[in-house]
Amino acid sequence: MSDDLLPIGRFARLCRLSVKQLRHYDDLGLLVPAWTDPASGYRYYRPGQARDALLIGLLRSMDVPLPTVARVLPGGGGGDGDGAGDALKEARDRIEADVARRQRGLRLLDRVVAEGLPQAEVSIVREPARRVFTAREPATPLTIPDATGACVGRLLHRMSPDGLLIGLFPLDMDEEFDVRVVVQADDGDDVLPGGSFASAVHVGPYEEIPLTVHGVLAWFGDYGHVPAGPVREVYLNDPATTPPEHLETRVQIRVEDAQ
Repeated sequence: MSDDLLPIGRFARLCRLSVKQLRHYDDLGLLVPAWTDPASGYRYYRPGQARDALLIGLLRSMDVPLPTVARVLPGGGGGDGDGAGDALKEARDRIEADVARRQRGLRLLDRVVAEGLPQAEVSIVREPARRVFTAREPATPLTIPDATGACVGRLLHRMSPDGLLIGLFPLDMDEEFDVRVVVQADDGDDVLPGGSFASAVHVGPYEEIPLTVHGVLAWFGDYGHVPAGPVREVYLNDPATTPPEHLETRVQIRVEDAQ
């Protein structure tokens, strides 16, 4: 054993990491000890490894995922040249998206604190079947806005002034699901079924639509009806020309037990 090797406890203090963390990073192949005693299994590190250890700790303190950290470290597939920069930019983009999601949540919570839970004015309407074009995008509960935007982008060339644009979202959201957006068109290659729907108009930013969805679902509970997905969002005006506070969206959920 070389004299310049540091036992794991001393190395942990030097790098401001715990012994448990260092063992975990070794198990992952992220920071392998310079020498491991074959008899005791005790780990030893070289002082020169402190730079990598400190980088790992810094990136983890910023919630950078371990696979991305591995790409940033020298020898990890991205530690030299543009690869590390690309990995860090991806991590930054994820954090920025998470911050934006949390800001949307704060604005939603502020509205609930100021106004209480909304009382949606719900009516039962009959919707006809419509011919539509459909775009579909995989999503998670956190990526619904991005997935919806991607679907809308693929349908822009299909839109006409009198064609309805409708978002379709699962009633029960799993960890992963498909978001669908349809645009009404006489020559559409798909059919959006009709039926009886509980309907309410949401006025305000799209990010606050969940308040109206909850209001409609509360109506189902109050009147003992059975909801059936997907939740429909019918976009009634253009977000490019309408201020967010004046956007109107018709929220509809099919009444399964209606005749």
